[in-house]
Amino acid sequence: MLGEYRIEGRRASEIAASVEQAVGAGELQPGEVLPPLRELAVYLEVNPNTVAAAYRTLRDRGVIETAGRRGSRVRPRPPSTSREALRVEAPPGVRDAADGNPDPALLPPLERALAEAAACSARRPVLYGAPAVGDDLAALARSAFAADGVAEGPIAVTSGSLDAIERVLAAHLRPGDTVAVEDPGWGSLLDLIPALGLRPAPVGVDEEGPLPEQLARALQDGARAAVVTDRAQNPTGAAVSRDRATELRTLLAEYPGVLLIEDDHGHGIVDLPLHPLSGVTDHWALVRSTAKAYGPDLRLAVLTGDPVTVDRVRGRQLLGPGWVSHLLQDAVAHLWRTSAIDPEEVAGAYGRRRDALIRALAERGVRARGRSGMNVWVPVPDETGAVARLLHSGWAVAPGARFRMHSPPGVRITVSGLSDDDIAPIADAVAAATGVGEARRYE
Repeated sequence: MLGEYRIEGRRASEIAASVEQAVGAGELQPGEVLPPLRELAVYLEVNPNTVAAAYRTLRDRGVIETAGRRGSRVRPRPPSTSREALRVEAPPGVRDAADGNPDPALLPPLERALAEAAACSARRPVLYGAPAVGDDLAALARSAFAADGVAEGPIAVTSGSLDAIERVLAAHLRPGDTVAVEDPGWGSLLDLIPALGLRPAPVGVDEEGPLPEQLARALQDGARAAVVTDRAQNPTGAAVSRDRATELRTLLAEYPGVLLIEDDHGHGIVDLPLHPLSGVTDHWALVRSTAKAYGPDLRLAVLTGDPVTVDRVRGRQLLGPGWVSHLLQDAVAHLWRTSAIDPEEVAGAYGRRRDALIRALAERGVRARGRSGMNVWVPVPDETGAVARLLHSGWAVAPGARFRMHSPPGVRITVSGLSDDDIAPIADAVAAATGVGEARRYE
Protein backbone atom coordinates (compact mmCIF):
# COMPACT_ATOMS: atom_id res chain seq x y z
CA MET A 1 0.00 0.00 0.00
CA LEU A 2 1.47 3.35 -1.15
CA GLY A 3 4.56 1.62 -2.51
CA GLU A 4 7.21 1.02 0.13
CA TYR A 5 5.30 2.72 2.96
CA ARG A 6 2.59 0.87 4.90
CA ILE A 7 0.01 2.77 6.92
CA GLU A 8 -0.43 1.22 10.34
CA GLY A 9 -2.76 1.49 13.35
CA ARG A 10 -5.98 0.22 14.82
CA ARG A 11 -7.36 3.43 16.25
CA ALA A 12 -7.97 6.70 14.43
CA SER A 13 -5.22 8.47 16.36
CA GLU A 14 -2.71 5.72 15.47
CA ILE A 15 -3.62 5.77 11.77
CA ALA A 16 -3.34 9.58 11.65
CA ALA A 17 0.00 9.47 13.47
CA SER A 18 1.31 6.84 11.02
CA VAL A 19 0.50 9.02 8.02
CA GLU A 20 1.76 12.23 9.63
CA GLN A 21 5.03 10.57 10.63
CA ALA A 22 5.56 9.36 7.06
CA VAL A 23 4.89 12.83 5.66
CA GLY A 24 7.32 14.41 8.12
CA ALA A 25 10.00 11.85 7.22
CA GLY A 26 9.50 12.38 3.48
CA GLU A 27 8.27 8.83 2.92
CA LEU A 28 4.92 10.20 1.69
CA GLN A 29 5.49 13.01 -0.80
CA PRO A 30 3.33 16.09 -1.41
CA GLY A 31 0.60 15.23 -3.90
CA GLU A 32 0.70 11.50 -3.17
CA VAL A 33 -2.79 9.96 -3.13
CA LEU A 34 -3.89 8.12 0.00
CA PRO A 35 -5.86 4.87 -0.26
CA PRO A 36 -9.64 5.16 -0.53
CA LEU A 37 -11.28 5.12 2.88
CA ARG A 38 -12.93 1.71 2.55
CA GLU A 39 -9.89 0.12 0.95
CA LEU A 40 -7.68 1.21 3.86
CA ALA A 41 -10.31 0.02 6.34
CA VAL A 42 -10.25 -3.47 4.77
CA TYR A 43 -6.46 -3.52 4.74
CA LEU A 44 -6.20 -2.49 8.42
CA GLU A 45 -9.21 -4.61 9.41
CA VAL A 46 -10.94 -1.68 11.11
CA ASN A 47 -14.31 0.02 10.79
CA PRO A 48 -14.49 2.55 7.90
CA ASN A 49 -15.61 5.16 10.45
CA THR A 50 -12.22 4.77 12.15
CA VAL A 51 -10.37 5.59 8.94
CA ALA A 52 -12.79 8.46 8.27
CA ALA A 53 -11.97 9.91 11.70
CA ALA A 54 -8.23 9.55 11.01
CA TYR A 55 -8.53 11.33 7.65
CA ARG A 56 -10.62 14.06 9.28
CA THR A 57 -7.87 14.61 11.88
CA LEU A 58 -5.25 14.80 9.15
CA ARG A 59 -7.33 17.35 7.22
CA ASP A 60 -7.78 19.49 10.33
CA ARG A 61 -4.03 19.46 10.89
CA GLY A 62 -3.39 20.48 7.29
CA VAL A 63 -1.55 17.25 6.46
CA ILE A 64 -3.90 16.08 3.71
CA GLU A 65 -6.59 17.56 1.51
CA THR A 66 -9.70 15.93 0.07
CA ALA A 67 -10.99 16.67 -3.41
CA GLY A 68 -14.26 14.76 -3.68
CA ARG A 69 -14.07 11.76 -5.97
CA ARG A 70 -10.41 12.43 -6.65
CA GLY A 71 -9.72 11.23 -3.13
CA SER A 72 -7.39 12.41 -0.40
CA ARG A 73 -3.80 13.38 -1.04
CA VAL A 74 -0.84 14.73 0.90
CA ARG A 75 -0.84 18.52 0.94
CA PRO A 76 2.16 20.53 -0.22
CA ARG A 77 4.16 21.03 2.95
CA PRO A 78 4.74 24.50 4.33
CA PRO A 79 8.25 25.66 3.54
CA SER A 80 10.84 24.57 6.07
CA THR A 81 12.93 27.50 4.83
CA SER A 82 11.02 30.77 4.50
CA ARG A 83 11.15 32.97 1.42
CA GLU A 84 13.24 35.39 3.45
CA ALA A 85 16.10 32.91 3.05
CA LEU A 86 16.08 33.83 -0.66
CA ARG A 87 17.33 37.31 0.17
CA VAL A 88 20.62 38.42 -1.35
CA GLU A 89 23.15 39.50 1.25
CA ALA A 90 25.20 42.47 0.14
CA PRO A 91 28.92 41.69 0.58
CA PRO A 92 31.41 44.48 1.34
CA GLY A 93 31.49 47.03 -1.45
CA VAL A 94 28.00 46.13 -2.75
CA ARG A 95 25.09 48.53 -2.28
CA ASP A 96 22.01 47.00 -0.67
CA ALA A 97 18.80 47.78 -2.59
CA ALA A 98 17.17 44.52 -1.52
CA ASP A 99 16.31 44.76 2.17
CA GLY A 100 12.89 46.47 1.99
CA ASN A 101 13.67 48.66 4.99
CA PRO A 102 12.56 52.28 5.38
CA ASP A 103 15.10 55.07 5.24
CA PRO A 104 16.28 55.65 8.84
CA ALA A 105 16.59 59.37 8.07
CA LEU A 106 12.82 59.50 7.49
CA LEU A 107 11.94 57.78 10.79
CA PRO A 108 11.06 60.01 13.76
CA PRO A 109 13.23 60.04 16.91
CA LEU A 110 11.67 57.81 19.56
CA GLU A 111 13.33 59.16 22.70
CA ARG A 112 10.58 61.58 23.69
CA ALA A 113 7.76 59.19 22.82
CA LEU A 114 9.31 56.40 24.90
CA ALA A 115 10.04 58.80 27.77
CA GLU A 116 6.42 59.97 27.77
CA ALA A 117 5.25 56.35 27.75
CA ALA A 118 7.54 55.52 30.68
CA ALA A 119 6.26 58.52 32.62
CA CYS A 120 2.67 57.43 31.96
CA SER A 121 3.54 53.94 33.20
CA ALA A 122 5.04 55.41 36.37
CA ARG A 123 1.84 57.34 37.05
CA ARG A 124 -0.52 54.47 36.16
CA PRO A 125 1.24 51.08 36.05
CA VAL A 126 -0.45 48.55 33.78
CA LEU A 127 -1.16 45.37 35.75
CA TYR A 128 -2.93 42.09 35.06
CA GLY A 129 -6.60 42.66 34.32
CA ALA A 130 -6.11 46.00 32.58
CA PRO A 131 -7.79 46.51 29.20
CA ALA A 132 -5.71 45.08 26.33
CA VAL A 133 -5.94 48.30 24.31
CA GLY A 134 -5.07 51.69 25.77
CA ASP A 135 -7.83 54.30 25.61
CA ASP A 136 -5.56 56.91 24.01
CA LEU A 137 -4.37 54.67 21.19
CA ALA A 138 -7.87 53.29 20.60
CA ALA A 139 -9.37 56.79 20.29
CA LEU A 140 -6.65 57.94 17.89
CA ALA A 141 -6.99 54.79 15.78
CA ARG A 142 -10.78 55.09 15.59
CA SER A 143 -10.51 58.73 14.55
CA ALA A 144 -7.94 57.95 11.83
CA PHE A 145 -9.95 55.00 10.48
CA ALA A 146 -13.13 57.11 10.38
CA ALA A 147 -11.31 59.91 8.54
CA ASP A 148 -10.26 57.39 5.88
CA GLY A 149 -13.78 56.04 5.40
CA VAL A 150 -13.15 52.68 7.06
CA ALA A 151 -16.29 50.96 8.31
CA GLU A 152 -16.84 51.36 12.05
CA GLY A 153 -15.62 48.58 14.30
CA PRO A 154 -13.83 47.85 17.57
CA ILE A 155 -10.03 48.11 17.89
CA ALA A 156 -7.38 45.49 18.65
CA VAL A 157 -3.61 45.83 18.85
CA THR A 158 -1.17 43.17 17.62
CA SER A 159 2.58 42.69 17.25
CA GLY A 160 2.75 43.84 13.64
CA SER A 161 0.78 43.21 10.46
CA LEU A 162 1.65 39.54 10.02
CA ASP A 163 0.60 38.77 13.59
CA ALA A 164 -2.73 40.48 12.94
CA ILE A 165 -3.34 38.67 9.65
CA GLU A 166 -2.49 35.31 11.18
CA ARG A 167 -4.88 35.87 14.08
CA VAL A 168 -7.72 36.96 11.79
CA LEU A 169 -7.25 33.97 9.46
CA ALA A 170 -7.13 31.58 12.41
CA ALA A 171 -10.30 33.14 13.84
CA HIS A 172 -12.38 32.03 10.84
CA LEU A 173 -10.64 29.43 8.67
CA ARG A 174 -9.70 25.77 9.01
CA PRO A 175 -6.86 23.84 7.40
CA GLY A 176 -7.66 23.14 3.77
CA ASP A 177 -9.53 26.42 3.21
CA THR A 178 -8.40 28.60 0.29
CA VAL A 179 -7.18 32.20 0.61
CA ALA A 180 -6.97 34.57 -2.36
CA VAL A 181 -3.61 36.36 -2.20
CA GLU A 182 -1.79 38.81 -4.44
CA ASP A 183 0.78 37.41 -6.88
CA PRO A 184 3.39 38.81 -6.74
CA GLY A 185 2.83 39.58 -3.08
CA TRP A 186 4.33 39.83 0.38
CA GLY A 187 6.68 36.87 0.83
CA SER A 188 5.98 36.46 4.55
CA LEU A 189 2.26 36.16 3.85
CA LEU A 190 2.90 33.61 1.10
CA ASP A 191 4.82 31.57 3.70
CA LEU A 192 2.15 32.01 6.36
CA ILE A 193 -0.73 30.67 4.28
CA PRO A 194 0.61 27.10 3.85
CA ALA A 195 2.08 27.14 7.37
CA LEU A 196 -1.49 27.49 8.65
CA GLY A 197 -2.60 24.55 6.49
CA LEU A 198 -4.40 26.90 4.10
CA ARG A 199 -4.22 26.94 0.31
CA PRO A 200 -3.20 30.09 -1.58
CA ALA A 201 -5.10 31.12 -4.71
CA PRO A 202 -2.94 33.60 -6.67
CA VAL A 203 -4.52 36.84 -7.87
CA GLY A 204 -2.61 39.04 -10.31
CA VAL A 205 -1.87 42.68 -9.51
CA ASP A 206 -1.47 45.79 -11.65
CA GLU A 207 -0.71 49.33 -10.50
CA GLU A 208 -4.28 49.80 -9.25
CA GLY A 209 -4.39 46.68 -7.11
CA PRO A 210 -5.75 43.13 -7.46
CA LEU A 211 -7.24 42.28 -10.85
CA PRO A 212 -11.01 41.91 -10.40
CA GLU A 213 -11.39 39.10 -12.94
CA GLN A 214 -8.74 37.00 -11.21
CA LEU A 215 -10.19 37.66 -7.76
CA ALA A 216 -13.62 36.72 -9.14
CA ARG A 217 -12.20 33.43 -10.40
CA ALA A 218 -10.69 32.66 -6.99
CA LEU A 219 -13.98 33.42 -5.24
CA GLN A 220 -15.95 31.35 -7.74
CA ASP A 221 -13.56 28.47 -7.07
CA GLY A 222 -14.39 28.61 -3.36
CA ALA A 223 -11.86 30.92 -1.71
CA ARG A 224 -12.98 31.51 1.87
CA ALA A 225 -10.85 34.62 2.40
CA ALA A 226 -9.05 37.35 0.47
CA VAL A 227 -6.07 39.49 1.54
CA VAL A 228 -5.67 42.85 -0.23
CA THR A 229 -2.89 45.42 0.19
CA ASP A 230 -4.44 48.88 0.01
CA ARG A 231 -1.29 50.93 -0.68
CA ALA A 232 2.48 50.48 -1.10
CA GLN A 233 1.97 46.87 -2.14
CA ASN A 234 5.05 44.75 -1.64
CA PRO A 235 6.79 44.21 -4.05
CA THR A 236 5.07 46.13 -6.88
CA GLY A 237 4.11 49.42 -5.20
CA ALA A 238 0.48 49.04 -6.33
CA ALA A 239 -2.21 51.15 -4.66
CA VAL A 240 -5.94 50.45 -4.90
CA SER A 241 -7.51 53.27 -6.91
CA ARG A 242 -11.00 54.66 -6.41
CA ASP A 243 -12.33 52.93 -9.54
CA ARG A 244 -10.67 49.62 -8.67
CA ALA A 245 -12.06 49.82 -5.13
CA THR A 246 -15.56 50.25 -6.56
CA GLU A 247 -15.08 47.16 -8.76
CA LEU A 248 -13.71 45.10 -5.90
CA ARG A 249 -16.42 46.16 -3.46
CA THR A 250 -19.11 45.27 -5.98
CA LEU A 251 -17.50 41.87 -6.51
CA LEU A 252 -17.02 41.13 -2.82
CA ALA A 253 -20.61 42.11 -2.06
CA GLU A 254 -21.65 39.04 -4.07
CA TYR A 255 -19.74 36.85 -1.60
CA PRO A 256 -20.77 38.12 1.86
CA GLY A 257 -19.43 34.96 3.54
CA VAL A 258 -15.86 35.64 2.42
CA LEU A 259 -13.44 36.94 5.04
CA LEU A 260 -11.79 40.15 3.80
CA ILE A 261 -8.45 41.31 5.22
CA GLU A 262 -6.96 44.64 4.17
CA ASP A 263 -3.31 45.44 4.83
CA ASP A 264 -2.61 49.18 5.05
CA HIS A 265 1.04 48.99 6.10
CA GLY A 266 1.72 51.99 3.84
CA HIS A 267 -0.13 54.33 6.20
CA GLY A 268 2.13 57.27 6.97
CA ILE A 269 4.49 56.83 4.01
CA VAL A 270 2.10 57.34 1.08
CA ASP A 271 0.23 60.43 -0.08
CA LEU A 272 -2.39 58.51 -2.06
CA PRO A 273 -5.81 58.33 -0.38
CA LEU A 274 -7.05 55.09 1.13
CA HIS A 275 -10.00 53.52 -0.72
CA PRO A 276 -11.13 50.86 1.75
CA LEU A 277 -13.12 47.79 0.78
CA SER A 278 -14.32 47.00 4.27
CA GLY A 279 -17.95 46.62 5.22
CA VAL A 280 -19.25 44.71 2.18
CA THR A 281 -18.66 41.24 3.67
CA ASP A 282 -19.93 39.86 6.96
CA HIS A 283 -16.44 39.42 8.37
CA TRP A 284 -13.56 41.77 7.66
CA ALA A 285 -10.48 43.36 9.17
CA LEU A 286 -8.23 46.28 8.23
CA VAL A 287 -4.69 46.25 9.63
CA ARG A 288 -2.52 49.33 9.97
CA SER A 289 1.14 48.78 10.89
CA THR A 290 3.56 51.33 12.31
CA ALA A 291 6.66 49.57 10.92
CA LYS A 292 7.30 51.58 7.76
CA ALA A 293 6.45 55.02 9.17
CA TYR A 294 7.90 54.77 12.69
CA GLY A 295 10.32 51.85 12.57
CA PRO A 296 10.08 48.06 12.34
CA ASP A 297 11.25 47.54 15.93
CA LEU A 298 8.08 49.03 17.39
CA ARG A 299 6.34 45.76 16.41
CA LEU A 300 2.86 47.23 16.63
CA ALA A 301 -0.21 47.29 14.42
CA VAL A 302 -3.78 48.34 15.07
CA LEU A 303 -6.68 46.56 13.48
CA THR A 304 -10.36 47.16 13.24
CA GLY A 305 -13.05 44.87 11.90
CA ASP A 306 -16.50 43.46 12.48
CA PRO A 307 -17.26 42.78 16.18
CA VAL A 308 -17.13 38.98 15.86
CA THR A 309 -13.71 38.99 14.20
CA VAL A 310 -12.13 41.47 16.60
CA ASP A 311 -13.67 39.68 19.61
CA ARG A 312 -12.18 36.37 18.45
CA VAL A 313 -8.77 37.95 17.92
CA ARG A 314 -8.82 39.54 21.37
CA GLY A 315 -10.05 36.36 23.02
CA ARG A 316 -7.32 34.20 21.51
CA GLN A 317 -4.74 36.86 22.30
CA LEU A 318 -5.66 36.65 25.98
CA LEU A 319 -4.70 32.98 25.96
CA GLY A 320 -1.26 33.76 24.50
CA PRO A 321 0.68 36.98 24.98
CA GLY A 322 -2.30 38.64 26.67
CA TRP A 323 -1.68 42.09 25.23
CA VAL A 324 0.85 44.22 23.39
CA SER A 325 2.95 46.30 25.80
CA HIS A 326 1.22 49.51 26.83
CA LEU A 327 4.63 51.18 26.79
CA LEU A 328 4.69 50.65 23.03
CA GLN A 329 1.02 51.58 22.68
CA ASP A 330 1.55 54.85 24.54
CA ALA A 331 4.70 55.61 22.54
CA VAL A 332 2.81 55.15 19.26
CA ALA A 333 -0.09 57.23 20.58
CA HIS A 334 2.39 60.01 21.38
CA LEU A 335 3.84 59.81 17.85
CA TRP A 336 0.37 59.98 16.30
CA ARG A 337 -0.88 62.73 18.59
CA THR A 338 2.15 64.97 18.01
CA SER A 339 2.29 64.29 14.25
CA ALA A 340 5.88 63.10 14.60
CA ILE A 341 6.18 62.71 10.82
CA ASP A 342 4.66 64.52 7.88
CA PRO A 343 3.24 61.77 5.60
CA GLU A 344 3.35 64.07 2.58
CA GLU A 345 7.04 64.83 3.18
CA VAL A 346 7.92 61.14 3.70
CA ALA A 347 5.82 60.03 0.73
CA GLY A 348 7.38 62.76 -1.38
CA ALA A 349 10.91 61.62 -0.51
CA TYR A 350 10.17 58.02 -1.46
CA GLY A 351 8.16 59.13 -4.49
CA ARG A 352 10.95 61.27 -5.93
CA ARG A 353 13.43 58.38 -5.72
CA ARG A 354 10.91 55.88 -7.09
CA ASP A 355 9.83 58.05 -9.99
CA ALA A 356 13.40 59.01 -10.86
CA LEU A 357 14.44 55.35 -11.03
CA ILE A 358 11.41 54.38 -13.13
CA ARG A 359 12.12 57.26 -15.55
CA ALA A 360 15.81 56.36 -15.78
CA LEU A 361 14.96 52.73 -16.48
CA ALA A 362 12.41 53.73 -19.13
CA GLU A 363 15.05 55.88 -20.85
CA ARG A 364 17.18 52.73 -21.08
CA GLY A 365 14.31 50.62 -22.44
CA VAL A 366 13.55 48.81 -19.17
CA ARG A 367 9.92 48.53 -17.99
CA ALA A 368 9.33 49.03 -14.27
CA ARG A 369 6.49 49.95 -11.95
CA GLY A 370 6.00 51.40 -8.50
CA ARG A 371 3.01 53.66 -7.82
CA SER A 372 3.52 54.06 -4.07
CA GLY A 373 5.79 53.08 -1.21
CA MET A 374 9.50 52.36 -1.30
CA ASN A 375 9.85 49.59 -3.89
CA VAL A 376 10.17 49.33 -7.67
CA TRP A 377 9.29 46.08 -9.47
CA VAL A 378 11.25 45.27 -12.62
CA PRO A 379 10.12 42.34 -14.83
CA VAL A 380 13.12 40.38 -16.11
CA PRO A 381 13.44 37.40 -18.47
CA ASP A 382 16.03 35.60 -16.33
CA GLU A 383 15.62 36.35 -12.64
CA THR A 384 18.59 34.37 -11.32
CA GLY A 385 20.92 35.72 -13.97
CA ALA A 386 19.78 39.31 -13.45
CA VAL A 387 20.32 39.11 -9.68
CA ALA A 388 23.78 37.59 -10.14
CA ARG A 389 24.84 40.15 -12.77
CA LEU A 390 23.60 43.04 -10.64
CA LEU A 391 25.49 41.70 -7.65
CA HIS A 392 28.62 41.56 -9.80
CA SER A 393 27.96 45.18 -10.82
CA GLY A 394 27.83 46.26 -7.18
CA TRP A 395 24.07 46.20 -6.52
CA ALA A 396 22.10 43.73 -4.39
CA VAL A 397 18.41 43.49 -5.35
CA ALA A 398 15.70 41.13 -4.11
CA PRO A 399 14.95 38.12 -6.33
CA GLY A 400 11.32 37.93 -7.40
CA ALA A 401 11.11 34.31 -6.23
CA ARG A 402 10.61 35.70 -2.72
CA PHE A 403 7.29 37.20 -3.82
CA ARG A 404 5.94 35.07 -6.66
CA MET A 405 3.75 32.01 -7.11
CA HIS A 406 2.72 31.91 -10.78
CA SER A 407 3.48 35.46 -11.92
CA PRO A 408 6.40 36.10 -14.32
CA PRO A 409 9.93 36.64 -12.98
CA GLY A 410 11.16 40.00 -11.76
CA VAL A 411 13.37 41.74 -9.22
CA ARG A 412 12.46 44.20 -6.46
CA ILE A 413 14.56 47.31 -5.92
CA THR A 414 14.13 49.21 -2.65
CA VAL A 415 14.73 52.92 -3.18
CA SER A 416 15.05 53.88 0.50
CA GLY A 417 18.84 54.01 0.45
CA LEU A 418 19.24 55.58 -3.00
CA SER A 419 20.46 59.13 -3.51
CA ASP A 420 20.06 61.26 -6.63
CA ASP A 421 23.57 60.26 -7.67
CA ASP A 422 22.68 56.56 -7.44
CA ILE A 423 19.82 56.61 -9.95
CA ALA A 424 21.80 56.58 -13.20
CA PRO A 425 24.34 53.95 -12.08
CA ILE A 426 21.76 51.48 -10.84
CA ALA A 427 19.59 52.05 -13.94
CA ASP A 428 22.64 51.36 -16.14
CA ALA A 429 23.36 48.19 -14.16
CA VAL A 430 19.76 46.96 -14.45
CA ALA A 431 19.70 47.61 -18.21
CA ALA A 432 22.93 45.67 -18.63
CA ALA A 433 21.79 42.85 -16.33
CA THR A 434 18.54 42.36 -18.23
CA GLY A 435 20.22 42.42 -21.63
CA VAL A 436 18.60 45.68 -22.74
CA GLY A 437 21.86 47.60 -22.70
CA GLU A 438 23.61 44.92 -24.75
CA ALA A 439 20.77 44.80 -27.28
CA ARG A 440 20.90 48.56 -27.75
CA ARG A 441 24.57 48.42 -28.63
CA TYR A 442 23.68 46.47 -31.78
CA GLU A 443 20.62 48.49 -32.84
